Amino acid sequence: MASIVLIPARLSASRLPGKPLADIHGEPMIVHVWRRALEADVGPVVVATDHPDIAGAVRAAGGTAVMTRTDHPNGTDRIAEALTRIDPDRRYDVIVNFQGDLPTIAAHVSRATTALLDNQEVALGTPVVPITSAEEAGRESVVKMVGTPIGPGRFRALYFTRARAPWGDGPLYHHIGLYVWRRAALERYVTLPPSPLERRERLEQLRALEAGMRVDAVTVEDFPIGVDTSADLDQARRLLDPGAAK
Repeated sequence: MASIVLIPARLSASRLPGKPLADIHGEPMIVHVWRRALEADVGPVVVATDHPDIAGAVRAAGGTAVMTRTDHPNGTDRIAEALTRIDPDRRYDVIVNFQGDLPTIAAHVSRATTALLDNQEVALGTPVVPITSAEEAGRESVVKMVGTPIGPGRFRALYFTRARAPWGDGPLYHHIGLYVWRRAALERYVTLPPSPLERRERLEQLRALEAGMRVDAVTVEDFPIGVDTSADLDQARRLLDPGAAK
């Protein structure tokens, strides 16, 4: 399989406007994310954006960026447009949707998730990490994966929810918003209307499940910082401080 990494990045954000260009130790956040994607070494990396300033920042760092429309409802639609622009000859059949707000994500997360598609029955792979506290389990901003184990650290995902689930004793899993798509599944996904549970939970991956696509998950070691607020940005700066003790 030939893989490509696409990073969707839009300038507007309700909670942290302009966050792809937020400064982290002298470089825009999107450049840090681009570097994390390169470190994973699963394929060429392209930033798909709606704003020339984001594209310019990536190109100034030596990266590749492609302009996309401004009206996409989510990052999945954005990378689907970018894919048609940069790969009309269909060289790539595995698409890594590498979220543009994960500047601290470790390389092993992308590698482990991409490996899920070695199974030809899997349409979409995604990572999870065990939940370690009751507070985290009860927070609606923490998306939980409900799945059935199919091997060590591997699951077939049955549902994603903001509720505490499943009920009863046993581990709970925090979903990380990184997706590895089989190209045919991605192309089918973007033709489908938003599904009922997707609308209710406000989780776009439920559209794939409701359409009957197989979604597998893999357990990884650590949860990356998703930058949605100024507090998240401050934490990312601390973690990426080159002068901090390791």
